[in-house]
Amino acid sequence: MAALSIASASAIGRSTKSRRSCPSRRRISCIGWDPEGLLGPPQSGHIARREFQKRLEKDVDAREAFTRQVREERERRRALRQSRVVPETAAGLIEYFLDTEARELEFEIARLRPRLDKEFFTHLQNELGQLRFSVSRTKDMEDRLIELEAMQKVLLEGTEAYDKMQSELVLAKQRLAKILQSEDKKATLLDMVERNELDRSLLALLDENIASAHQNDQEQVAEYMEKIRAAVLKYITV
Repeated sequence: MAALSIASASAIGRSTKSRRSCPSRRRISCIGWDPEGLLGPPQSGHIARREFQKRLEKDVDAREAFTRQVREERERRRALRQSRVVPETAAGLIEYFLDTEARELEFEIARLRPRLDKEFFTHLQNELGQLRFSVSRTKDMEDRLIELEAMQKVLLEGTEAYDKMQSELVLAKQRLAKILQSEDKKATLLDMVERNELDRSLLALLDENIASAHQNDQEQVAEYMEKIRAAVLKYITV
């Protein structure tokens, strides 16, 4: 999945007695959409990513090591995710998200998007209302209120970003297909510029295809996609 911006800085963390042995709160801060968690934190933008790709293209050993590392990490994440049991109720789902590591929240939002519906957010809002207007509020209730407010913010922003990303991904695939099927790519690109159809989503999709081609030793495909990407970059500013 392409790394698209998901929004904001918020904190989710347990502070109930059962979790006080771990004082630090988990934190989401200006994260990119990377449910697989394979890209790691952003370093210095697109330039660093391109330099890394160039190094992989030239260094066979580095490329093989990187491919092996990605494969092992993906398998480890897959096993961990399969071991997690998703509750069937809205109340259980709230606890599930509170117990989810920050780096896994993107994946869980994507996986459980159908469950994050009006019924779920109504249940969450009702619990928040009960905590806010409780006559005798304890310290644990205060802590839970803070946690649930942070979680509500993250989930609302996350689902909004996911829905937007899905819509943009569909358009990006259609636009890439339009370019690839065109006999006169320059004319097609100029027409797409006029229609404002060349954007970051298209570049992200091209980057994903290029990286996938390299990982599968499809060098001719990667080279062709690189040329398409270079042509697209001539007409847009990112």
